[in-house]
Amino acid sequence: MRVLIVSDTHGKNGNLEKVLRLIAPLDLIFHLGDLEGSEGHIEDISPCPVHMVSGNNDFFTSVPAEKVVVIGHHKIFMTHGHRYGVSFDTMRLKAAAREHGCDVAFFGHTHRPLIDLDDDVIAVNPGSISYPRQDNRRPSYVILDIDRYGELHFALNYLEK
Repeated sequence: MRVLIVSDTHGKNGNLEKVLRLIAPLDLIFHLGDLEGSEGHIEDISPCPVHMVSGNNDFFTSVPAEKVVVIGHHKIFMTHGHRYGVSFDTMRLKAAAREHGCDVAFFGHTHRPLIDLDDDVIAVNPGSISYPRQDNRRPSYVILDIDRYGELHFALNYLEK
């Protein structure tokens, strides 16, 4: 199974459209918030099912703030992250994931990518595909490949400017 993980498009979906063309085919997409009214457009352009959560800039949306998704033998806690202090660390985020019985937490908000495999809860932030803030300032996204044994393999990717 091939999964795209993105966040923080902020209504600017050109890079997302570019990534969808680049990495097809996909089985699933996770969007971790700050959609800014483009949830319908994202569903329209996506070649597969999309799981979305709302972010701190999503004021008038019916998209939930948090969601739990089961893939194989993994439970994934999805949230934008701003309610869990993710700009400082992932401790509260991981605690929330554990409370939901999840072994994986996907989040956004910081606009900086992170793949943290060092704990009982894996924490993944794809960074921002539209407004990156890490040192190289390149739009980022994560591809998750799930092998036939159900193992998760995360790859951080950057778009060329």
